[in-house]
Amino acid sequence: MRWLVTGAGGMLGHDMVDELRRRGEEVTGLDRTALDITTAEAVEGAFAEHRPDIVVNCAAYTAVDDAESDEERALRINGDGPRLLARAAAERGARLVHISTDYVFPGDARTSPYPEDHPPAPRTAYGRTKLAGEQAVLRELPGAGVVVRTAWLYGVHGRSFVRTMAELEARRDTVDVVDDQRGQPTWSADVAEGIADLGPRVGRDASGVLHATSSGEATWYELAREVFAHLGADPDRVCPVSSAAFPRPAPRPAYSALAHGRWQRLGLPPLRDWRTALHEAIPRIRKESPA
Repeated sequence: MRWLVTGAGGMLGHDMVDELRRRGEEVTGLDRTALDITTAEAVEGAFAEHRPDIVVNCAAYTAVDDAESDEERALRINGDGPRLLARAAAERGARLVHISTDYVFPGDARTSPYPEDHPPAPRTAYGRTKLAGEQAVLRELPGAGVVVRTAWLYGVHGRSFVRTMAELEARRDTVDVVDDQRGQPTWSADVAEGIADLGPRVGRDASGVLHATSSGEATWYELAREVFAHLGADPDRVCPVSSAAFPRPAPRPAYSALAHGRWQRLGLPPLRDWRTALHEAIPRIRKESPA
């Protein structure tokens, strides 16, 4: 089976290519300089050249705050790009896994994770553009397209909250971190492994929307404390504050944990608890320089 990974220069895309190569799969990774997914001719050319059986679209505009003032550009990448990929896949009989986000939900205070079929209601430009991409994939490629929502990603490649906390631990006596936003810290390598498991089943018994996040929940404050503890530092150096202490152009979800019902019903291995993953990830993140 031939795989094509778009956005291969990013955190998840890089891990996706690494995981597929580790498994001995035939995979081509294209970063944004090699493939502009917003251009129909470029997308068609990539399909013609690489003849993929399955595409994993990790390409995305992820600057949540910038999207508030540049929604048109975000929509081209997050909405139009997935539509072009799905259309090309449909024309060539290929399958598509499209990566999406918890930001399609409103993120209001809740007491239980969002199920896959909960009505989307994004509150940000970023969330609206990602929802447009989801809808395009499911419309253009019914049965052979899967949307995988994930959240709170951190990884070895590129910037992330976990890397930032590790750097701040070395530079500051104390660090203020918000304690009123709750989600699921998720190591991107675990998501890549899950998608590699999912891929062969797309178009067979897997379609629609799935959620792929780590087990367990935390606030950013709780995550930062775990990072400090893993580094051998005193977690009490992390100080809890409210979101009001860090005003941003785009509102952040108060609660955005995702339920994994469909993933479980497919019998796919669950992503491990976020603390377990963090324990393995931190030494690798510290070893690697930022991408």
